[in-house]
Amino acid sequence: MSYDEIEIEDMDWNEELQAYTYTCPCGDLFQITLEELQCGEDTARCPSCSLFITVIFNADDFKDGNKPKGKDPVITPAIAVN
Repeated sequence: MSYDEIEIEDMDWNEELQAYTYTCPCGDLFQITLEELQCGEDTARCPSCSLFITVIFNADDFKDGNKPKGKDPVITPAIAVN
C-alpha cells in the first residue's frame, strides 16, 4: 500500500537526478523519472527505505516527451569533498 498520494504539481523537478522528487519521512527523496511517467508509471520510490508514493498526474501532459510546466527546477549544489 502506498504511503501517500501526491499530485505532480506538489513535487519538485530535480535537474541533477532528472526526476520529480518529494521528501520522504526517512530524509531522502521519493523519485520518479520523466521516462517512467511517459510509460504511465505512477509510483515514486525512495531509494533509502521501503516507502513509495502514488503520483497523481495527467498522462496526456507527458506524451509529447516534455516535462510539463510547474515549479522551478531544484538544483542541488555541488559539494566539494577533500
